[in-house]
Amino acid sequence: MRIADRTLCRESCTFSFKEKIEICRQLEKLKVDVIELPAIENPKTDILFVRTASSFAGACTLSVSVGMTAESFEQAVQAISVAKHPRLRIEAPVSPVGMEYIAHKKPPKMIEWVSATVAKAKDVCADVEFCAMDATRAESSFLTAVLAAATQAGATSVTVCDSTGETMPDEFAAFVRGVTETVSVPVGVSCDDGNAMAAAAAILAVRNGADTVKTAVEGSIVPLEAFCGIIRNCGNHYGFSAGLQLTEYHRILRQICRIVAGKGMDRSAAVNVASAAEDGFTLDAGDDKTAVATAVIKLGYDLSEEDMEAVYNEFTRVAAKKNVGAKELEAIISGVAMQVPPTYTLVSYMVNSSGGNALAASAQIVLDKKGETLQGISMGDGPIDAAFVALEQIMGCHFELDDFQIQAVTEGKEAMGSALVKLRAEGKLYAGTGISTDIIGASIRAYLSAVNKIVFEQSV
Repeated sequence: MRIADRTLCRESCTFSFKEKIEICRQLEKLKVDVIELPAIENPKTDILFVRTASSFAGACTLSVSVGMTAESFEQAVQAISVAKHPRLRIEAPVSPVGMEYIAHKKPPKMIEWVSATVAKAKDVCADVEFCAMDATRAESSFLTAVLAAATQAGATSVTVCDSTGETMPDEFAAFVRGVTETVSVPVGVSCDDGNAMAAAAAILAVRNGADTVKTAVEGSIVPLEAFCGIIRNCGNHYGFSAGLQLTEYHRILRQICRIVAGKGMDRSAAVNVASAAEDGFTLDAGDDKTAVATAVIKLGYDLSEEDMEAVYNEFTRVAAKKNVGAKELEAIISGVAMQVPPTYTLVSYMVNSSGGNALAASAQIVLDKKGETLQGISMGDGPIDAAFVALEQIMGCHFELDDFQIQAVTEGKEAMGSALVKLRAEGKLYAGTGISTDIIGASIRAYLSAVNKIVFEQSV
């Protein structure tokens, strides 16, 4: 079966541009077949988002709703034009109540509109889907007629929706069987989960001829995580499967859940310090690898299996002596995960603090990039801000500072300073640590450690 995810179509959630991109990246990593996007509302940002998502969607089909107006249709076409696997999606109510009060159309006019819109979409896009909203409450003869009109006009697939969750799973399966017998294209299903039976209805629909199931993370339709579990646990026995990355679905979906649940906060501030208490967990020697992996995800990291193994091994060593909180786990991740050959190394730095109101803080930093000497000079709101700006000047790009923590790790006049810097690039979190006899030097080294990880991964 094919999985079409509708997480980004939730009306109750307003995701930031960054959050949308990260959700798309995680869905692509899970290898869902289709990522569904709502109709274009803000042309400037929505079209840019669709085009950005198109650059990394890989084998995923990007499906955009054409809406109900000529303007929204043209905007959908413009947005999807650069996608490798574009799809235009026509969604229309087909129940008597839906046609009357949502679309303000009588049945003959609705058939006429569906036929014309599908044909228009087919002229500009090879892949066109027609979604019959509230199909289980439609009059049988009308549903047959509107699906026939859509397929005759060029729809390459149709979807029937139980938009209210009123139909029992066995009844919905029989309903879908009847639909598959009357149309000549693949049939998808979308089931409301108001009664917590959507996954059961969907899987029975698949066993009765459905080709595609629409899912969402914490949405009102088939829960993606629950459906992944059904495929993994029952697929071999009942003879159904999907192309999902089932070995990693728990980790990937928890990353999406963190964003959907509102935990993906705005990170635009220059410094955002998190405490162990705020992260709210403590691990001990009795915790297994799954518990540690969950805590790593909670901190916002997306680690490979190899890095996760290294983190867990170091955790067991530390946990044998003391409990491990968020700060300790951050230090472990920074110390053993994502270790890469350095692209940039620090040669020297000179930082001046501000002198009252007359002078701003300034920084002069010299780096070595594989034998090439690079220098940056900048001013900032403080010595560390000036240093980070100088580093960005050298590298020619800006990385979002997600978190910055400093502390002394020894006492006395020659105290050692430790710094933790977390940078976010393309939605992914990278951490670096640095130690020096002054906290500015530690901060510069921590920043470079994180940047080296970003540069290495982007070059692979």
